Amino acid sequence: MKGHTAAKRDWWQGRSSGQQWCLHEKVQLPPLPYRNAPGTPKAIALVGYACDEGVRRNLGRPGAAHGPDAIRSQLAKMPNHLDRETALLDLGNLSAPNGDMEAAQQNLAQVVQNILGHTHFPIVLGGGHDLAYGHLMGLKLALGKEKKLGIINFDAHFDLRNNGHGNHSGTPFFQFAKDCERDASGFHYLCLGIRQDANHQELFKTAETLGAQFVPQEHFNMHFLEHVQLRLVQFMEDVDLLYTTIDLDGFSSAFAPGCSAASPMGFSPDIVLECLKLILASGKAVSLDIAEMNPEYDRDHQTAKLAASLVHFVLHQLP
Repeated sequence: MKGHTAAKRDWWQGRSSGQQWCLHEKVQLPPLPYRNAPGTPKAIALVGYACDEGVRRNLGRPGAAHGPDAIRSQLAKMPNHLDRETALLDLGNLSAPNGDMEAAQQNLAQVVQNILGHTHFPIVLGGGHDLAYGHLMGLKLALGKEKKLGIINFDAHFDLRNNGHGNHSGTPFFQFAKDCERDASGFHYLCLGIRQDANHQELFKTAETLGAQFVPQEHFNMHFLEHVQLRLVQFMEDVDLLYTTIDLDGFSSAFAPGCSAASPMGFSPDIVLECLKLILASGKAVSLDIAEMNPEYDRDHQTAKLAASLVHFVLHQLP
Protein backbone atom coordinates (compact mmCIF):
# COMPACT_ATOMS: atom_id res chain seq x y z
CA MET A 1 0.00 0.00 0.00
CA LYS A 2 1.52 3.31 -1.09
CA GLY A 3 2.15 5.61 1.84
CA HIS A 4 2.20 2.77 4.38
CA THR A 5 5.10 2.29 6.80
CA ALA A 6 5.15 -1.00 8.69
CA ALA A 7 5.33 -0.78 12.46
CA LYS A 8 8.84 -0.92 13.91
CA ARG A 9 10.01 -2.39 17.17
CA ASP A 10 11.96 0.86 17.70
CA TRP A 11 8.60 2.60 18.17
CA TRP A 12 7.92 0.43 21.21
CA GLN A 13 10.62 0.82 23.84
CA GLY A 14 10.63 0.66 27.63
CA ARG A 15 11.77 -1.33 30.63
CA SER A 16 11.82 -5.06 30.03
CA SER A 17 10.23 -7.40 32.56
CA GLY A 18 10.10 -10.58 30.50
CA GLN A 19 6.51 -10.95 31.74
CA GLN A 20 4.62 -8.45 29.57
CA TRP A 21 4.26 -5.96 32.40
CA CYS A 22 4.49 -3.09 29.90
CA LEU A 23 2.61 -2.55 26.66
CA HIS A 24 5.78 -2.52 24.55
CA GLU A 25 6.20 -6.17 25.56
CA LYS A 26 2.59 -6.99 24.72
CA VAL A 27 2.26 -5.39 21.29
CA GLN A 28 2.50 -7.41 18.07
CA LEU A 29 3.52 -5.94 14.71
CA PRO A 30 1.73 -7.84 11.92
CA PRO A 31 1.98 -6.75 8.26
CA LEU A 32 -0.77 -5.28 6.11
CA PRO A 33 -3.19 -6.47 4.93
CA TYR A 34 -3.82 -7.88 8.39
CA ARG A 35 -4.83 -11.52 8.60
CA ASN A 36 -6.19 -12.86 11.85
CA ALA A 37 -3.69 -15.15 13.55
CA PRO A 38 -5.03 -18.34 15.12
CA GLY A 39 -5.82 -17.91 18.80
CA THR A 40 -6.63 -14.17 18.71
CA PRO A 41 -10.42 -14.05 19.21
CA LYS A 42 -10.16 -10.54 20.64
CA ALA A 43 -7.74 -7.86 19.47
CA ILE A 44 -7.29 -4.11 19.50
CA ALA A 45 -5.51 -2.76 16.43
CA LEU A 46 -3.64 0.55 16.38
CA VAL A 47 -2.92 2.39 13.14
CA GLY A 48 -1.23 5.76 12.74
CA TYR A 49 -2.51 8.48 10.42
CA ALA A 50 0.78 10.33 9.92
CA CYS A 51 -0.72 13.19 7.92
CA ASP A 52 -1.11 16.90 8.62
CA GLU A 53 -1.90 17.97 5.07
CA GLY A 54 -5.47 18.76 6.12
CA VAL A 55 -4.18 21.01 8.90
CA ARG A 56 -1.91 22.81 6.41
CA ARG A 57 -4.84 23.32 4.00
CA ASN A 58 -6.89 24.68 6.92
CA LEU A 59 -4.11 27.22 7.66
CA GLY A 60 -3.24 25.51 10.92
CA ARG A 61 0.14 24.69 12.42
CA PRO A 62 1.73 21.62 10.74
CA GLY A 63 3.45 18.95 12.80
CA ALA A 64 0.68 16.43 13.50
CA ALA A 65 2.21 14.02 10.97
CA HIS A 66 4.58 13.06 13.82
CA GLY A 67 1.72 12.63 16.28
CA PRO A 68 1.23 8.85 16.03
CA ASP A 69 4.85 8.07 16.93
CA ALA A 70 4.77 10.56 19.82
CA ILE A 71 1.70 8.82 21.27
CA ARG A 72 3.25 5.37 20.82
CA SER A 73 6.46 6.41 22.59
CA GLN A 74 4.47 7.24 25.74
CA LEU A 75 2.00 4.35 25.46
CA ALA A 76 4.84 1.84 25.12
CA LYS A 77 6.06 2.51 28.65
CA MET A 78 2.65 2.19 30.30
CA PRO A 79 1.65 -0.92 32.26
CA ASN A 80 -0.17 -3.78 30.59
CA HIS A 81 -3.31 -4.99 32.36
CA LEU A 82 -4.80 -6.80 29.37
CA ASP A 83 -5.43 -10.50 29.70
CA ARG A 84 -3.26 -12.86 27.69
CA GLU A 85 -6.11 -13.74 25.33
CA THR A 86 -6.45 -10.12 24.16
CA ALA A 87 -4.00 -9.16 21.42
CA LEU A 88 -2.63 -5.65 20.96
CA LEU A 89 -1.60 -4.98 17.36
CA ASP A 90 0.22 -2.13 15.67
CA LEU A 91 -0.40 -1.97 11.93
CA GLY A 92 1.98 0.92 11.23
CA ASN A 93 1.51 4.40 9.80
CA LEU A 94 -0.34 5.80 6.80
CA SER A 95 1.06 8.98 5.31
CA ALA A 96 0.21 11.34 2.43
CA PRO A 97 3.06 11.35 -0.10
CA ASN A 98 3.09 14.56 -2.17
CA GLY A 99 0.30 15.97 0.01
CA ASP A 100 -2.30 13.49 -1.27
CA MET A 101 -4.55 13.59 1.79
CA GLU A 102 -7.44 11.97 -0.08
CA ALA A 103 -5.29 8.91 -0.85
CA ALA A 104 -4.31 8.69 2.83
CA GLN A 105 -7.99 8.79 3.78
CA GLN A 106 -8.83 6.06 1.26
CA ASN A 107 -6.00 3.92 2.64
CA LEU A 108 -7.24 4.47 6.18
CA ALA A 109 -10.73 3.43 5.10
CA GLN A 110 -9.33 0.16 3.71
CA VAL A 111 -7.34 -0.56 6.87
CA VAL A 112 -10.31 0.16 9.15
CA GLN A 113 -12.49 -2.09 7.00
CA ASN A 114 -9.80 -4.79 7.21
CA ILE A 115 -9.64 -4.54 11.02
CA LEU A 116 -13.40 -4.60 11.48
CA GLY A 117 -13.62 -7.55 9.09
CA HIS A 118 -11.80 -9.51 11.79
CA THR A 119 -14.18 -8.11 14.44
CA HIS A 120 -11.28 -6.32 16.11
CA PHE A 121 -11.43 -2.83 17.59
CA PRO A 122 -9.53 -0.13 15.64
CA ILE A 123 -7.86 2.82 17.37
CA VAL A 124 -6.46 5.41 14.96
CA LEU A 125 -3.68 7.73 16.15
CA GLY A 126 -3.40 11.10 14.42
CA GLY A 127 -2.57 13.18 12.68
CA GLY A 128 -4.97 15.90 11.54
CA HIS A 129 -8.70 15.55 12.21
CA ASP A 130 -9.21 14.88 8.51
CA LEU A 131 -8.52 11.30 9.61
CA ALA A 132 -12.17 11.21 10.71
CA TYR A 133 -13.44 11.12 7.14
CA GLY A 134 -11.21 8.18 6.22
CA HIS A 135 -12.18 6.42 9.44
CA LEU A 136 -15.88 6.94 8.78
CA MET A 137 -15.59 5.70 5.19
CA GLY A 138 -13.99 2.53 6.54
CA LEU A 139 -16.80 2.08 9.05
CA LYS A 140 -19.40 2.44 6.32
CA LEU A 141 -17.59 -0.07 4.12
CA ALA A 142 -17.41 -2.60 6.96
CA LEU A 143 -20.78 -2.05 8.61
CA GLY A 144 -23.04 -1.00 5.72
CA LYS A 145 -25.72 1.67 5.97
CA GLU A 146 -28.42 -0.43 7.64
CA LYS A 147 -27.08 0.22 11.14
CA LYS A 148 -27.49 3.70 12.64
CA LEU A 149 -23.95 4.89 13.32
CA GLY A 150 -23.56 7.57 15.97
CA ILE A 151 -20.59 9.94 15.89
CA ILE A 152 -19.38 11.30 19.25
CA ASN A 153 -16.78 14.02 18.84
CA PHE A 154 -14.92 15.53 21.80
CA ASP A 155 -13.90 18.82 20.25
CA ALA A 156 -13.94 22.60 20.45
CA HIS A 157 -14.85 22.73 16.74
CA PHE A 158 -17.76 21.30 14.78
CA ASP A 159 -15.49 20.46 11.80
CA LEU A 160 -18.56 20.98 9.62
CA ARG A 161 -16.99 23.49 7.25
CA ASN A 162 -18.28 23.37 3.68
CA ASN A 163 -15.78 21.63 1.40
CA GLY A 164 -16.77 23.56 -1.72
CA HIS A 165 -13.26 24.98 -1.88
CA GLY A 166 -11.51 21.74 -0.96
CA ASN A 167 -11.22 19.17 1.79
CA HIS A 168 -9.20 19.77 4.94
CA SER A 169 -9.12 19.11 8.68
CA GLY A 170 -12.22 21.26 9.22
CA THR A 171 -14.51 19.48 6.72
CA PRO A 172 -14.65 15.74 7.65
CA PHE A 173 -18.08 15.63 9.27
CA PHE A 174 -19.63 17.87 6.60
CA GLN A 175 -18.27 15.49 3.96
CA PHE A 176 -19.70 12.49 5.78
CA ALA A 177 -23.04 14.23 6.33
CA LYS A 178 -23.29 14.76 2.58
CA ASP A 179 -22.42 11.08 1.98
CA CYS A 180 -25.22 10.11 4.37
CA GLU A 181 -27.59 12.44 2.54
CA ARG A 182 -26.75 10.79 -0.79
CA ASP A 183 -27.33 7.25 0.42
CA ALA A 184 -30.16 8.12 2.84
CA SER A 185 -28.36 6.48 5.77
CA GLY A 186 -28.88 9.29 8.29
CA PHE A 187 -26.37 11.58 9.99
CA HIS A 188 -26.16 11.18 13.77
CA TYR A 189 -23.62 13.54 15.33
CA LEU A 190 -22.97 14.73 18.88
CA CYS A 191 -20.13 17.15 19.60
CA LEU A 192 -19.04 17.66 23.19
CA GLY A 193 -17.15 20.80 24.19
CA ILE A 194 -18.13 23.24 21.43
CA ARG A 195 -16.74 26.74 21.96
CA GLN A 196 -18.43 29.84 20.61
CA ASP A 197 -15.05 31.51 20.20
CA ALA A 198 -13.91 28.66 17.95
CA ASN A 199 -16.86 28.43 15.51
CA HIS A 200 -18.35 31.21 13.41
CA GLN A 201 -22.12 31.77 13.12
CA GLU A 202 -22.45 29.87 9.86
CA LEU A 203 -21.15 26.69 11.49
CA PHE A 204 -23.88 26.82 14.15
CA LYS A 205 -26.41 27.24 11.32
CA THR A 206 -24.88 24.30 9.45
CA ALA A 207 -25.06 22.16 12.59
CA GLU A 208 -28.73 23.05 12.99
CA THR A 209 -29.49 22.30 9.33
CA LEU A 210 -27.79 18.90 9.56
CA GLY A 211 -29.46 18.01 12.85
CA ALA A 212 -26.16 17.88 14.69
CA GLN A 213 -26.32 17.92 18.49
CA PHE A 214 -23.79 19.56 20.79
CA VAL A 215 -22.94 20.41 24.38
CA PRO A 216 -21.20 23.78 24.74
CA GLN A 217 -17.88 24.00 26.54
CA GLU A 218 -19.38 26.00 29.43
CA HIS A 219 -21.60 23.00 30.25
CA PHE A 220 -19.01 20.34 29.45
CA ASN A 221 -17.43 19.97 32.87
CA MET A 222 -17.85 18.02 36.10
CA HIS A 223 -20.26 20.62 37.56
CA PHE A 224 -22.75 19.59 34.86
CA LEU A 225 -21.88 15.88 34.88
CA GLU A 226 -25.46 14.62 35.24
CA HIS A 227 -26.63 16.84 32.40
CA VAL A 228 -23.78 15.67 30.15
CA GLN A 229 -24.44 12.02 31.00
CA LEU A 230 -28.14 12.43 30.23
CA ARG A 231 -27.42 14.01 26.84
CA LEU A 232 -24.95 11.26 26.06
CA VAL A 233 -27.27 8.43 27.09
CA GLN A 234 -30.15 9.90 25.07
CA PHE A 235 -27.92 10.11 22.01
CA MET A 236 -26.58 6.57 22.42
CA GLU A 237 -30.06 5.11 22.84
CA ASP A 238 -31.04 6.42 19.42
CA VAL A 239 -28.21 4.70 17.49
CA ASP A 240 -27.01 1.14 16.95
CA LEU A 241 -23.24 1.65 16.88
CA LEU A 242 -20.80 4.32 18.08
CA TYR A 243 -17.69 5.88 16.59
CA THR A 244 -15.77 8.09 19.02
CA THR A 245 -13.24 10.72 18.03
CA ILE A 246 -11.18 12.84 20.43
CA ASP A 247 -9.63 16.05 19.13
CA LEU A 248 -6.85 17.07 21.50
CA ASP A 249 -7.40 20.76 20.74
CA GLY A 250 -10.68 20.48 22.64
CA PHE A 251 -8.72 20.17 25.88
CA SER A 252 -7.43 23.26 27.64
CA SER A 253 -3.84 24.01 26.68
CA ALA A 254 -3.07 23.48 30.37
CA PHE A 255 -3.47 19.78 29.54
CA ALA A 256 -2.77 19.72 25.78
CA PRO A 257 -0.39 22.40 24.50
CA GLY A 258 0.83 20.13 21.70
CA CYS A 259 -1.84 20.57 19.03
CA SER A 260 -2.55 22.78 16.05
CA ALA A 261 -5.15 25.04 17.65
CA ALA A 262 -4.36 25.04 21.38
CA SER A 263 -6.48 27.24 23.67
CA PRO A 264 -6.62 27.73 27.45
CA MET A 265 -10.44 27.77 27.23
CA GLY A 266 -10.89 24.04 26.60
CA PHE A 267 -12.19 21.17 28.74
CA SER A 268 -10.35 18.89 31.17
CA PRO A 269 -9.63 15.14 31.09
CA ASP A 270 -11.95 14.17 33.96
CA ILE A 271 -15.20 14.87 32.08
CA VAL A 272 -13.89 13.03 29.00
CA LEU A 273 -13.05 9.96 31.07
CA GLU A 274 -16.54 9.94 32.59
CA CYS A 275 -18.06 10.05 29.11
CA LEU A 276 -15.76 7.32 27.80
CA LYS A 277 -16.91 5.05 30.64
CA LEU A 278 -20.51 5.37 29.44
CA ILE A 279 -19.61 4.98 25.77
CA LEU A 280 -17.57 1.82 26.32
CA ALA A 281 -20.07 0.34 28.78
CA SER A 282 -22.86 0.73 26.21
CA GLY A 283 -21.57 -2.21 24.18
CA LYS A 284 -22.11 -0.15 21.01
CA ALA A 285 -18.60 1.24 20.55
CA VAL A 286 -16.92 -0.06 17.39
CA SER A 287 -13.91 2.23 16.98
CA LEU A 288 -12.08 5.30 18.27
CA ASP A 289 -9.45 7.78 17.19
CA ILE A 290 -7.37 10.60 18.66
CA ALA A 291 -6.58 13.59 16.45
CA GLU A 292 -4.33 16.66 16.28
CA MET A 293 -1.38 15.41 18.35
CA ASN A 294 1.40 17.84 17.39
CA PRO A 295 4.70 17.09 19.19
CA GLU A 296 6.37 20.20 17.75
CA TYR A 297 4.39 22.35 20.23
CA ASP A 298 4.28 19.90 23.13
CA ARG A 299 5.86 20.59 26.54
CA ASP A 300 7.67 17.76 28.30
CA HIS A 301 5.59 15.26 26.22
CA GLN A 302 2.53 16.42 28.19
CA THR A 303 0.03 16.15 25.32
CA ALA A 304 1.49 12.86 24.13
CA LYS A 305 1.13 11.49 27.66
CA LEU A 306 -2.48 12.67 27.79
CA ALA A 307 -3.25 11.00 24.45
CA ALA A 308 -1.47 7.80 25.51
CA SER A 309 -3.33 7.75 28.83
CA LEU A 310 -6.65 8.08 26.98
CA VAL A 311 -5.72 5.16 24.73
CA HIS A 312 -4.57 3.17 27.77
CA PHE A 313 -7.91 3.85 29.45
CA VAL A 314 -9.86 2.69 26.40
CA LEU A 315 -7.74 -0.45 25.99
CA HIS A 316 -8.59 -1.55 29.51
CA GLN A 317 -12.25 -0.47 29.56
CA LEU A 318 -13.32 -2.29 26.41
CA PRO A 319 -15.70 -5.12 27.26
